[in-house]
Amino acid sequence: MSESVTFDARSSTRQFQIMASTSTNRPGIRKTATLFLLLALATTTFAQKQKVFLDADTGNEMDDLYAIVRLVKDTTIDLVGLSSAHFNNADLLFFEKWNAYDTKTLKPVVESQRLNEEILQILNRLDIPHPMGADRQIGWAWGGLKANDSPAAQAIISAARKLPPGEQLHVLTLGPLSNIASAVIIAPDILPNIKVYALGARYNPKTKVWDKSEFNIRNDLNAFDYLLNLEGFDFTVMPLDAARPLQFQRETTYENLDENKKIEQLLENRWREQNPQDATRIMWDLALVEAYLKPELAKIKTVKTPPENKRRKIRAYVKIDEKALAADFWEVLKRR
Repeated sequence: MSESVTFDARSSTRQFQIMASTSTNRPGIRKTATLFLLLALATTTFAQKQKVFLDADTGNEMDDLYAIVRLVKDTTIDLVGLSSAHFNNADLLFFEKWNAYDTKTLKPVVESQRLNEEILQILNRLDIPHPMGADRQIGWAWGGLKANDSPAAQAIISAARKLPPGEQLHVLTLGPLSNIASAVIIAPDILPNIKVYALGARYNPKTKVWDKSEFNIRNDLNAFDYLLNLEGFDFTVMPLDAARPLQFQRETTYENLDENKKIEQLLENRWREQNPQDATRIMWDLALVEAYLKPELAKIKTVKTPPENKRRKIRAYVKIDEKALAADFWEVLKRR
């Protein structure tokens, strides 16, 4: 088991700085090191931003909204899509309420789509494509790999195909993996052009044991198994164990949110309406988004897939700096 290493233009620039400072005093070598440093700085300055696509079951609870707002407000990436995901589960057939929703009239993916559009409208970012996702899992209740096509799957395919060779579209999923799995089933040619970061499952880094009995995975186990088995699929998972430390206190959060700012009012109202009973809330979805945007504040390890799946290596988050990630969220949220 080996730790993965995050590499970006800033780290390469630092390497060149070290090379220049530790090189011999010979003028020729100093000039060469300086030239490499200038080239690295130029590359950093003019490099295109990483293209990111976010897929979210926004209507399910409240932390999705915090994660989406954080990513939309980020200036270091190019958000090329925000799609809606379903949160279908068996309890919707038997409970009268799901959080604050009447289950008789609830259409999960439609509610996720509504909230996505509301967030983008408030932030004046309706220019970001926001396609609707699949209304259910891939395949059937007993298994299978039949794609569930949707505007979201087609948007992922289109965004991946537009990339030049050697570049990847980073897809972040906060709910079931139905949309990204469908995209790959429909268009396997995009496989080299995508890298997926998903929230779901549990993983114990000490025992190296996976547990798929988790909400996101249960909502489309077919998709998760398919992607685990897919050779060449670039897959990073944030298990719930790693996300759990990022917790917000209800009253402190209310105090920090400015009701005079519409987007912050939306975040507060969402907590009050959907999860008012939670004095403390684990910010599952925000943990993935923050860890992705701030890789220096999270630890990733290369791990093996579960034994029932094709034995190959993927990556898993095993630790986050929850205090630093929380501080980053509030700093970005308060930017004008």
